[in-house]
Amino acid sequence: MTTRPHKVHTQLGRIAVQIFAANDRINQILIEHLDPTAWRAIPSGKGRTIAAIFTHMHNVRCKWIRLTAPHLKVPRQLNRAHCTPQQARAGLAESAARCAEMLAEALGGGGGRVEKFHRDGWARPWPVGVEMLCYMLSHEAHHRGQVCMLAHQLGFRLPNKVTSGMWNWEKLWRECGSPGGPGYDS
Repeated sequence: MTTRPHKVHTQLGRIAVQIFAANDRINQILIEHLDPTAWRAIPSGKGRTIAAIFTHMHNVRCKWIRLTAPHLKVPRQLNRAHCTPQQARAGLAESAARCAEMLAEALGGGGGRVEKFHRDGWARPWPVGVEMLCYMLSHEAHHRGQVCMLAHQLGFRLPNKVTSGMWNWEKLWRECGSPGGPGYDS
């Protein structure tokens, strides 16, 4: 899926969009390299499947967009019982693009319509700022950790190039169209 470039008026806004793109690239790499059998493997106890974790991540993004930037097109939610890895990748790509638009408006200094970050209907909204991005990234990193641990516990260990590749932000940024990498306003 291609996305239109965001007109962002501040360095923070541009970097937030780049960071979220790299964040989603990690999700895409995990799904791409995950053994297909692991997708619906049932964990012991009451845990979620890997499919349910990734659909949850997408659906939460949809909620953030719906509550924080209702003027943006909210992606269709995914059904954790029937979602395929290909559908999850497409859904995550779309919701990442909308989250990037939301971040660009919120942090871009261009007088966008995003003024408060609504994490959930029950939570008090926050003024937009770097805390918004940190919250979004923390949520996703938490669930990626669950996916990696669950895959390992179920006997579907991810290749080392994937688990170590999650930390190669220079490469991730290049793959997302930011040739300068972290620390360079490209």
